[in-house]
Amino acid sequence: MKAGVCHILVKEKALADQLKQQLDNGGHFQQLAKKHSICPSGKRGGDLGEIHPGQMVKAFENVAFKKPLLTVHGPLKTKFGYHLIKTLYRS
Repeated sequence: MKAGVCHILVKEKALADQLKQQLDNGGHFQQLAKKHSICPSGKRGGDLGEIHPGQMVKAFENVAFKKPLLTVHGPLKTKFGYHLIKTLYRS
């Protein structure tokens, strides 16, 4: 199995909550990722490309491989910070 995933990674939960609210109100995921994400993928609008099981931390994979597609999930806390995760497809 593989999944196409985008995410926004930030250090503070308050910022993650604020970004999630903006996204829920029609904010543009890629623009917000470019502006706020501390992950190198932010430069690509948060695009992580295709991920496979075992590549990411378990909590992240639970969202990427099990939650509804094309919906922003989170904030999800990992050792890296707070993620907003959007799974584009699975195959």
